[in-house]
Amino acid sequence: MKPMDELLHRLLHRKDFRQRYEQLKHEILSHREVQAFLREHRDQVTNVILERGLMKLYEFIQQSKNCERCPSLGECRNLLKGYHPRLVLHGNAIDIQYDRCPTKIKHDERKRQEALIQSLFVPREILQASLSDVDLADDGRMKAIERAEHFVANYEPGKKIKGLYLYGSFGVGKTYILGAIANALAQKKVSSLIVYVPEFFRELKGSWQDQTMNEKLDYVKKVPVLMLDDLGAESMSSWVRDDLLGPILQYRMLENLPTFFTSNFDLQQLAHHLTYSQRGEEEQMKAARLMERIRYLADPVEIKGRNRRLD
Repeated sequence: MKPMDELLHRLLHRKDFRQRYEQLKHEILSHREVQAFLREHRDQVTNVILERGLMKLYEFIQQSKNCERCPSLGECRNLLKGYHPRLVLHGNAIDIQYDRCPTKIKHDERKRQEALIQSLFVPREILQASLSDVDLADDGRMKAIERAEHFVANYEPGKKIKGLYLYGSFGVGKTYILGAIANALAQKKVSSLIVYVPEFFRELKGSWQDQTMNEKLDYVKKVPVLMLDDLGAESMSSWVRDDLLGPILQYRMLENLPTFFTSNFDLQQLAHHLTYSQRGEEEQMKAARLMERIRYLADPVEIKGRNRRLD
């Protein structure tokens, strides 16, 4: 520290440097927030402490506070992106402490919420959905939103509460509603999992080789809130129905774990789909048993409207 002080002392005797130094010092000490800091610590900040802390004060005034000069987190101009400076006094030295700025706080909160919403084979944009943005153009959609809001408001771990079986034509927004429910739950710090059923079952079939099928199946069974998207679009086989879907729904029914579904089939059509396997085998009793579990877990709500995928 002594050689630096000696260098500064020599430089201050140069007229040109002294002039620039005094101008910079005036700029720093005229800053509104610096003045407020010095007033707050006027009994502690001596002239020596102030002179030694000028560079810290200069670092402070060059940066944005409370995002006032930052258009976005990615364009943050501060030394630490997403953090704004705060002047502090540590012993006999002026220092800077960096705290998360409002934009960083919102960004981190959004990331935290997204971490609560897990998905398997579901488009990422679905996870940005909001209940307030759902088009309420028909009674079925309005009923679905009312039931969804009721579920979010009344959900408690371990409490028996039914999910929804949303059915309707292609592109009417069934999956979007699932994403909106997941987002609303995330705001309450409730974890959920959205699964695109056909792709998930295909993955499970391929998991025999790496011995992870039971692990994946167990995870889906036990997630706090499960959302099975596009049930009925999978290729039905006795193995899929009895060894995959059946155990998932049986476990969730016994443990009172809320489950949501979307499908292009109403319940009667789904029962027919579950009755006949790819080989043409007819197994009404097994299909009826599965339908009983679905009815126990979720109430059917029809979603109508235009195909938004064609817009």
